[in-house]
Amino acid sequence: MNLYRLLQRRLADGRPLRVGLIGAGKFGTMFLAQARQTAGLEVAGVADLSPERAVKALVGVGYPEDPAAAGCQVTDDAAALIARADLEVVVEATGHPAAGIRHARLAVREGKHLVMVTVEADVLAGPLLAQEAQQAGLVYSLAYGDQPALIAEMVDWARAAGFPVVAAGKGTKYLPEYHSSTPETVWPYYGLSAAAAAAGGMNPQMFNSFRDGTKSAIEMAAVANACGLDVPEGGLAFPPCSVDDLAKTLIPKAAGGCLDRAGQVEVVSSLHRDGGQVERDLRWGVYVVFEAPSDYTARCFGEYGLRTDGSGRYGAMYKPFHLIGLELGISVLSAALRGEPTGVPEAFRGDVGAVAKRDLAPGESLDGEGGFTVWGKLLPAAASLAMKALPIGLAQNVRLRRAVKAGDLVTRDAVELDETDPTVACRADMEARFGAGAAS
Repeated sequence: MNLYRLLQRRLADGRPLRVGLIGAGKFGTMFLAQARQTAGLEVAGVADLSPERAVKALVGVGYPEDPAAAGCQVTDDAAALIARADLEVVVEATGHPAAGIRHARLAVREGKHLVMVTVEADVLAGPLLAQEAQQAGLVYSLAYGDQPALIAEMVDWARAAGFPVVAAGKGTKYLPEYHSSTPETVWPYYGLSAAAAAAGGMNPQMFNSFRDGTKSAIEMAAVANACGLDVPEGGLAFPPCSVDDLAKTLIPKAAGGCLDRAGQVEVVSSLHRDGGQVERDLRWGVYVVFEAPSDYTARCFGEYGLRTDGSGRYGAMYKPFHLIGLELGISVLSAALRGEPTGVPEAFRGDVGAVAKRDLAPGESLDGEGGFTVWGKLLPAAASLAMKALPIGLAQNVRLRRAVKAGDLVTRDAVELDETDPTVACRADMEARFGAGAAS
């Protein structure tokens, strides 16, 4: 609870913290809005494939028409931005796993801390990227404001307070039918028309990844890898659950809940399976369920009004909202001023495999996260390796060698993978180094 104080000391010493942003999409723009209001934190450069879009984003949150007048250089050359000697931290917010991996490795080469907003890259190769940064004396961090880092914070709080963690995760809007959603069918699930979504500049494939279950799987894999938690053997169950029932639902089946075991990630749905709304849902929030380690602690739970299960031994804490890029400065400051990540992958416990949304024919090209062809399913890492599941992060612009039926896992031998591709090679390196310890 001293980040702001530390930042003000830097400012008083004439050494503001300078950061570079790669990717001026929604997440990046939200960060720009708050960085502009944080004394001592300076965004010295923004790299985007479209410099015009970056300038528009900057101007839209209060920068001058020429951002350089405020000390912010705009470029389409991410490598040049990372190489700048005046930057301490790089924020990777492209949303593209291949770019995320490339930029993370460039940051290590150039001696920069990295905040990885692109969780797709983290799930594809995060343990390796984090190890490379640590070996160079640098910080690789999950992005505060996004749900995985907020969940990691809650897990750390529980453990630091002496509570065994039973479950951790987030809420979302889910029905089983969403797994087959495509960019053409997604907008009614948001209560929008295609025209209204287009007018708002909303990317249908990105928003579809939130709805078809892929983003939830990716985020829970990131949490499992960062917090040493297990993933459900059959994938996420998305149980309908209110904030008042977290401690009743997200506990082991033997105790009356829905989990395979204690110490697991799970996502709760804001909808009942008939489509009805769950009262007091956690659609936008995160949670942790923990256990009283003693009768005395359980009694204290009751004395201080904590919502528990019937036994009084399981309790829950939750945060009802997350503010995405508006909170990202916490990660930047923590990396530079404390030398600490706001969540970092330390093991390979969870993976996300591509599952066919419809019958797929030989010769078809997969279109990745949120597209028309596949959705991402959370898998235990060891099971994913044993089944040779195609990681969702590699399921972009690859051709099928053979047919895959709707609902089946796409395996690596079913597609044409270029083993010399840097992203494919990085994933292979991560598996070689961390696969032996992968959780089953």
